[in-house]
Amino acid sequence: MDLKDRIVKFLDDIKSEIFEVSDEIYNNPELGNQEFKASRLLKEKISKYGFSVEEIEGLPTAFVARKKGRKPGCRVAFLAEYDALPEIGHACGHNLIAAASFGAAAALGAMSEELSGEVLLIGCPAEETNGAKVILVEKGVFDEVDAAMMVHPGNKTTVYSTSLAMEALEFEYEGKAAHAAAAPHLGINALDAVILLFNGINALRQQLRPDARIHGIITEGGKAPNIIPDRAVARFYVRAKDKKYMLEVKEKVIACARGAELATGAKLSYRNFELGFDNLVTNRTMADAFKVNLQKLGCEDISEEEEGIGSTDMGNVSQVVPAIHPHIAITEGNVSAHSVEFLKAAGSERGKQAALVSAKALALTGLDLMTDEELMRKVKEEFEKTVK
Repeated sequence: MDLKDRIVKFLDDIKSEIFEVSDEIYNNPELGNQEFKASRLLKEKISKYGFSVEEIEGLPTAFVARKKGRKPGCRVAFLAEYDALPEIGHACGHNLIAAASFGAAAALGAMSEELSGEVLLIGCPAEETNGAKVILVEKGVFDEVDAAMMVHPGNKTTVYSTSLAMEALEFEYEGKAAHAAAAPHLGINALDAVILLFNGINALRQQLRPDARIHGIITEGGKAPNIIPDRAVARFYVRAKDKKYMLEVKEKVIACARGAELATGAKLSYRNFELGFDNLVTNRTMADAFKVNLQKLGCEDISEEEEGIGSTDMGNVSQVVPAIHPHIAITEGNVSAHSVEFLKAAGSERGKQAALVSAKALALTGLDLMTDEELMRKVKEEFEKTVK
């Protein structure tokens, strides 16, 4: 039995443990940077397979687990996400991501004595909010990694994924309170400034490229109808296909905010309320290898490439190391992530079977990279051309 057959058998043998990881995280949803149960579970599970676990300073629910091969070589990292959404739990299926990456790392690590290189499982908190992968990149966690990968559940299976670069902006206006009926002329209406900001952005949209996205909410808009609001706050995500253009759009949005300040007299301040994400650059050479393995596992319904319209901190990883972020279907095409229907799918038998298939495809692709020097050379060559 060759190594690939042994990896598949190994994962079939431990599938109950993979399903257990998925169920435990699914049934105990935790918000970003609060995933103490999920992080502890994954560290305990992977330690049993001979991995050494390192904590990450400043990120209590992040970790790096390592298992070295017989000698130095290609270092492959499987990324686990495990944060949930507010109120709606694992409606993005991060429980399945964690289970698949755990399984892949355990399986490939089990073959480490016959391989050159190193297998890593990297625990990545808070993808839905402050994107801990951004901080992990800045801390140098990926500096000595040769390839990084994970699989995300979706409503279709595809291997060539992309995402939008994104910045999270909060605008605050400070006005002056006054009686809205008796003395409105003595007030400065901060809410008017926020409303003008929204109107300015709505006018701006027709002058932007089709891939640009700007969407926001008002988080503070006054206390009572008969008081001129002296404080109003709005939050926006600004996105675009590439970071360069996203930053151009960001400056245009800030100009809209300044215009509202000038028009109303309310004093403007703004900040990033979450970390920004780079656009995801899929390494197509790696993705092709993953696709071949997925097909050999019996998955034939693989969709053509589609441009992503969301954002992920995996984009930041893909800017410093060759990376893939394929999707595997757990629902039909009319079901969106972050919905009640997707939540149900993430806890379903179909979802867990998808995690098992994902673990197999990830581990087999990792094996390809660790044993095929020519493949790894092509992966790095593509990365140098498309990213560096």
